[in-house]
Amino acid sequence: MKLLVLYPYAPWPLDRGTYQRTFHLLKALAQHHQVDFMALVEIGEDSPEKRAVFEAFCHDVEFVPFEHPPWEKMFPQRILNPLPSSVQHWQQPEVAEAINRRLSPGRYDMVHVCDLVLMPYVLPHRHHTPFVVDRSRVDLQFQLMEYQTRRHALRDKALRWEGLSKMWFYEKRLAREARLEVVCGPDDETFIHRHVSSDAPVMVVANGVDLDYFHPAAAPDPRAPIPTVIFCGAMDYTPNVDALDWFFHGGIHGQLLARIPEVEILIVGKNPIDEVKAYGSRTGVTVTGGVPDVRPYYRRAWVQMVPLRIGGGTRLKIVESLAIGTPVISTTIGAQGLELQHGHDILLADDESSFAAEIARALTDETLRTSLEREGISTANQRFGWPAIGARLARHYESLA
Repeated sequence: MKLLVLYPYAPWPLDRGTYQRTFHLLKALAQHHQVDFMALVEIGEDSPEKRAVFEAFCHDVEFVPFEHPPWEKMFPQRILNPLPSSVQHWQQPEVAEAINRRLSPGRYDMVHVCDLVLMPYVLPHRHHTPFVVDRSRVDLQFQLMEYQTRRHALRDKALRWEGLSKMWFYEKRLAREARLEVVCGPDDETFIHRHVSSDAPVMVVANGVDLDYFHPAAAPDPRAPIPTVIFCGAMDYTPNVDALDWFFHGGIHGQLLARIPEVEILIVGKNPIDEVKAYGSRTGVTVTGGVPDVRPYYRRAWVQMVPLRIGGGTRLKIVESLAIGTPVISTTIGAQGLELQHGHDILLADDESSFAAEIARALTDETLRTSLEREGISTANQRFGWPAIGARLARHYESLA
């Protein structure tokens, strides 16, 4: 098959969870089909080195210059525009022109689009070239959970409802027009069929991990000498910021300190906002910011915590942690779609007291930690390798053509 893969960014370096997913799926598709790759790249971020990464496995690579415009004012632009503001933000005539040049009838068998923000560019061509949308999260589901979980001022609530109503209609159109929606977990599929369209064509493609890169032997760093808990992810991403808010202000950290006073907390991830940076002033808490290699931090930690209250997204921090041998304590929402078993390859807890208790149990029970480490590595190797995941998607595309 001849595929055009269209991304709103060039996923390199692999320093965000979404980049991990989109890069490895692109590479897998290119191993099974002829792939032309087209990505929007912000001014100044194009380079021969970055381009060469994708030219190594794609048939053709085109980077389209893109500059983020100012967000629309509420009135009249935003309120009168039927598109959600998060989608309108990505619409530019120069990008449309570049994509239109590519999508002449008969040139491609299918378009693989990353994220629904690019759908307006391919809709005019859907009658001669079908398109598939790969979704690192279901936007309507994410925005609803964010609205229900976070505190909002009255004006923000009004803006959220305006955005939610437009997103609902936009999701329904996506369900009608796309040949397929590719989502990360069964919970995403259930949400679409229950709240958007029961007839929407949806395929679950769970996230994977680079098993060579995240092999335990690839980072032979010793565990820290004292109990250490890591939380890893982009620290400007709302679900991660909310997870830390719940951990520190919801009483989990205090309960954990009461049980294990010497416990250390590592917050590892790029772009920490001020709210996250402030946690570094607490005794025993370190906020690293972005790091060149996360593997030594995974290996230093005794366990990883995933106190997420807002679901959706890639959940890559969990599969990476399993693969490298760092046991995971997560909320049910945080691990949705991965089909892990409490007490076998993960520990699950959904309220403050239980979450603190499970972290403390893992930190004080070496036999339990060893078992979770062994079973987590086994699960990752059996189910979460990217080549097998990508091959399954590539085969399914052949059935759609």
